[in-house]
Formats: sequence, structure tokens, C-alpha cells
Amino acid sequence: MTGLDLTTEVLVVGGGPAATWAALKAAQAGADVVLADKGYCGTSGATASGGTGVWYVPPEPAARRAALESREALGGYLADRRWKERVLDQTYAGMNELAAAGRYPFPAGPDGKPLRNGLQGPEYMRRMRIRVQRAGVRILDHSPVTELLTDPLGAASGASGHRRQAGYPYRVRAGAVVLATGGCAFLSGALGCNVNTGDGALFAAEAGAELSGMEFSNAYGIAPEGTSVTKSAFYSFATFYHEDGTVLEGAASQGGRSVIAKALLGEKVYCRLDRADAAARQAMRLAQPNFFLTFDRLGVDPFTELFAVTLLAEGTVRGTGGIRITGDDCATTVPGLYAAGDAATRELICGGFTGGGSHNAAWAISSGTWAGRGAARHARSLGARAGTRRLTAAGGAGLRPTGTPGPADGFRHAVTAVQGEVLPYEKNYLRHGDRLAASLHLLDGVWQELRAAVRADGGDAVRARQAAAMTAHARWMYASALARTETRGMAKRLDFPEQDPGQHHRIVSGGLDRVWTRPEPLTAVVTSPTAPLEAAS
Repeated sequence: MTGLDLTTEVLVVGGGPAATWAALKAAQAGADVVLADKGYCGTSGATASGGTGVWYVPPEPAARRAALESREALGGYLADRRWKERVLDQTYAGMNELAAAGRYPFPAGPDGKPLRNGLQGPEYMRRMRIRVQRAGVRILDHSPVTELLTDPLGAASGASGHRRQAGYPYRVRAGAVVLATGGCAFLSGALGCNVNTGDGALFAAEAGAELSGMEFSNAYGIAPEGTSVTKSAFYSFATFYHEDGTVLEGAASQGGRSVIAKALLGEKVYCRLDRADAAARQAMRLAQPNFFLTFDRLGVDPFTELFAVTLLAEGTVRGTGGIRITGDDCATTVPGLYAAGDAATRELICGGFTGGGSHNAAWAISSGTWAGRGAARHARSLGARAGTRRLTAAGGAGLRPTGTPGPADGFRHAVTAVQGEVLPYEKNYLRHGDRLAASLHLLDGVWQELRAAVRADGGDAVRARQAAAMTAHARWMYASALARTETRGMAKRLDFPEQDPGQHHRIVSGGLDRVWTRPEPLTAVVTSPTAPLEAAS
């Protein structure tokens, strides 16, 4: 091929926390590793643009018991306690490693003990990039992957992509691939999420992987109107108001966003953080300075002045759906393919509800660690065979049309059409079966057009594939939402407002030209890898 052609043992796709932990642990396991990021590793993505809480709980019985019980009801009782225990252990080890080996400057509490339940995203990711480089990982910045490569047996064996700044294609042959590309926020404008277009899920599905929990995908973050910062934790101190200045009863950051969404359909909604005392105000500014940057630039004091708010879709970035995990090492149903972070389902630890940071941040550390080690182990098991396999490109929509190619920029219509079905509150947040079915029918047509008539090259291929990924994501979401005829976790149905004990199961989905769903009982076994996992470290 013309361009860059590399061979490695492990290819990590992505550049956020899960990707960097995966690359680091694969390299530490002795593998040769290449990391390919759509942006600049260490600065792109949701975490690098702000701070994040972390589900860091010391191994004290009472604290761990409380942590395991938290959010179980919110998540619809779909989480798995064994996986939650594993994540708590691995996150505790990972955060302590970040302090010792990564020299992260954790603050100290009044008792002098370090506070390790939060991270400043820019500093965290700066240090993770340094650690990855020092481990010998080759980083390909501004090099979005456009498709996976598979061998004659269907195993993931590398990927192809486009080097944006250099302007030429590249290919990486690999013994194993880790997809850590983040979730899908549908280019909604939420801070740090414009690289999160669901690419990894598309790549995985084209190779034959399954997804799970895609109905839990209608997360919306609160943001000041006309801005992108969706940090929602501090809105627990807020009172929300109608346009006429009266209190919007029932509106809240937790348990009351649907009230805000309904009100926004007919009027502006205003907010004031008027329930924070002086001590809380000072602590909030220290904990999340970027939250206040917007207000400072606008000349607004959010503690004393009203400001208009909106809701920005964050899809599976704050949702829990993603690529289905089949092993303790975050393997998928495709040999040689692993998933980590927001690209993977988080149902195992969150059930049907999560949010920004906390459990998601802990999952990124833990799943990245396990996926990196698992991929290294798989690549080593192939030996010299890895570099001699005949490879086939797995990509379809946007690259290889099944019919007569149409306009080169046909993907732009797809993006607009998808956003028209997934961003409006009345379609995605305030879900009803009739609206879901109508949207899915339209989205099926968008996919058929993409599949039949769109062929793009170079930088346009990246954008066409993003459009395909967003379209596929939306179809899996709505098909799964229609399959769950109840309200559970964040998958609320206006036409089925109650939880149904008979639907206490997960919903697996997949398919491209024809989307399918099936229930999966909670007793389904997630297997351990063939070799024992290394101890948490």
C-alpha cells in the first residue's frame, strides 16, 4: 500500500484513559504496541477536557459494602457484584500506581491523607501519555482508524486509517486489537465529545462482535445555554426556574432532568446554584475550576444570578451501552478483539445507569488494564503466525458501496438526519414506542443510503465512517429501546412507565444491514481467560 505500513503485536485504537491504560499494560506485559488516536493522545476526548471523579474506595469492609450497594436500584439491578468487586480492586491499585509511578499530584485532606477520588483531566492525561511513551509504545497522533482488518478465520488482525496531518493512509498489522474509542455523543457539542462518534462499535460489529445495553444510551448533560460544559455534579446545589421566574417543581440534576426536558420543549429554563453555602462555593471552585470558566467569561455569578440552561446529548459517553464483553480480560465475541472504556458496555458494574466520571472513570482504568494484558497474551500465543496472515478489510458503509456511488459528500446528509432523530428531547429522552419506531424506520433508510451509495477517500473517509457509526449506533439504540417494553435504569418509556420483573435481563444487539436484538439472562457466564490474569497492580 502507499503510505505507512506497520507490524506490531498489539494495536490500541483510541487515546483517552482506557486506551492509554491498555497500551501501558500491554507494553508492560512485554508486547510491542502501537496506539492510534483520532486526535492528539493526551488532549483529545472527554476526560482530557475537564476533571473527573473516580470510584476509588479503600479496601475497608463497610466502605466497600456501601460502594457495592450504591446505584443498584438506579441501574435496574442489572450489574454484576463480582465485576464491581474486580473494578474496585483494580481502580484502587491503578490510582495508587498513578500516584507512585505516575507521580500524579493528588491533594491532601484535612487529616493529611491523599485524596484519590478525583482527577484533573488535563494533568491526568498528560502524565498517561508520558507513561505510555516511556513504556515504548509508538503513538500515531491525528491518525483515525477507518476499519479493522481480519484474517481468514475472522480474527481481528489490525486496522487501516488515515493520517490527517500527513495526508496519507496507513495500515497496522497486529496480533490483537483493543478498541478504546469512547462512546457516541452524536456530535452534540458536549465538551470533549466531538471525537466520540461511536467508531469502535461500528468496527466491532463489522467484524462480527455483539453489543449490549444499547437502550441505556439517552444520557443528557446540563449545560449553560450556548455552551459545551456538561459537568453536572454541582447542579445538585441548584434551583431551577420557569421563564417567568417561578420555581420549576420537580426539576433536579438527579431524578428530575425529565422535568427540565419537558419544560425546555416550550420555554427557557433558568438555574441558580443558590443552595451552596460559602464553604461549598470555595470547595467547588477548587475541585472543578473549568466548570466556572464559562461563567467567568460570561460575567455571570452562578451562585447569585439566574442563567439559562440546556441539555446536551451524551449518548453512550454517559450511558452504559457498548460492545459486549465475553471474558474477564474484556475479550469480545471476535477472536483477538478486546474492548475497553466507554466503547465497551458498562452494564457489568453500572447496570442501566451511570454518569460522568466515577464508575466510568474506574471502568476506564480497570477495563483498559485487563484488555491490554489480554491482548498481549493473545498476541504472544500466535507467535510468528501473526505477521504472515492474509488480511481482509472489514469496513463497509462509507468505504465500499453496494450500489452506484453518489455524491462524495453524501455522508453529510446522514449526520444531519441522525441528529434529527437522536438529539431532540421528545424523541430520545422522553421515549415513546410510536416515536421510537418512526425514528428507527427513518434511520434504517439513512443506513441503506450510506451502505449503497457513499464512497469516500482520505479525510472524507474519516467523516463518512463517523456518519456510518452514528447511524449504526442510533439504530442499535432504538431497536434495543423498543425491545425493552418497561422502564428500567435510564431506559424510560412513557408508554411503559413501570419496571417489569419479567424483563430483568440484558438486551444484546448487533447487525448492520439488518439490526437484531435478543434478551440475555443475568445468569449468562462471562468467562475467565485461558491463562490466569495477573494480580491487580
